[in-house]
Amino acid sequence: MNSSNAINNILYWGPKILIIFLGSFFIVYGGHDDSPGLQGLGLIVILTTITIIIRKRKKKL
Repeated sequence: MNSSNAINNILYWGPKILIIFLGSFFIVYGGHDDSPGLQGLGLIVILTTITIIIRKRKKKL
């Protein structure tokens, strides 16, 4: 694996992983703060990110 391929993988997957972690944080913090709106927002963020990943994967195949 050359360095440019590794950098491309980091740039492709890095933001997606961070967004999923942010959505998870929203769900956990919303549960701690008793805020169903924040939990719902976290769930929407996670599901949207996963949907985008799956759709882009299908287009490549």
